[in-house]
Amino acid sequence: MNQPHTVETLMNYSDAGETPIGYWFYEPDPADRIELRPAGQDRHVVRVEDAWPIVDSVSVDAEGFELHGIDDGFRDFENEASVERDFYPVAVDFVKRHTGANRVVVFDHTLRRRRSSDIRTQTTTERSIPFAVHSDFTPNSGPQRVRDIMGDEAEALLDRRVAFFNVWKPLYDTVEELPLGVCDARSVAPEEMLIMHLKYADRDGEIYTMSHAPGHRWYYFPKMRTDQALLLKTYDSATDGRSRFNVHSAFADPDTPPDAKPRQSIEVRTMAFF
Repeated sequence: MNQPHTVETLMNYSDAGETPIGYWFYEPDPADRIELRPAGQDRHVVRVEDAWPIVDSVSVDAEGFELHGIDDGFRDFENEASVERDFYPVAVDFVKRHTGANRVVVFDHTLRRRRSSDIRTQTTTERSIPFAVHSDFTPNSGPQRVRDIMGDEAEALLDRRVAFFNVWKPLYDTVEELPLGVCDARSVAPEEMLIMHLKYADRDGEIYTMSHAPGHRWYYFPKMRTDQALLLKTYDSATDGRSRFNVHSAFADPDTPPDAKPRQSIEVRTMAFF
């Protein structure tokens, strides 16, 4: 039996410590600023397995991710209004079809490109490619995001199951560098998930980063095309044994050709109601 193709790379984990992990997203420094440690400072070599052989069997409710074909007709990604008007419905349909959700609401999107590492210079909709192992929400920040977005409907919606899904796809070209690595949620223990605090001028948020463990199983889909999209589950209110958080990170692929086109991608963040 042929062994699946794997690559070895460095993943930027975080370690538990007395000082909280987090980042201040604004200046000037507040008078009551607390000390926060950056995420991603604990680097480990991991094996990342080619997931194409198992593409038809992985599930957002088990591993925390899936890959499917997606309508590739939209190209006006530089126009934020066009993305919201014409691509958001594509993402909504994609999530509904592959999750069975009754209702799907897009709450933002981000374009990812190589750019300055100074996070304060980045806009809401265009940011550099993240290299710290993370998941986008926690049991606290998921429901809070519903309250932030859904207003008076929120509490009734939170009485039922709600899950957050990212739709991730390349913009214009096949991915030749910096693919997205996804960690099998079944290989992650709850105590390995570490809260990362996000301090904004008008609110506090939190996501998960993760400490390293040798049992983590990492996957990627090399050479993803523009007519393919990853579905990542970043939060699930259900506590019935299905996966609740997918941990992911871009990584340096040692198989990258020297003339690789720079990776450009979009992630559309959605909340799905069941």
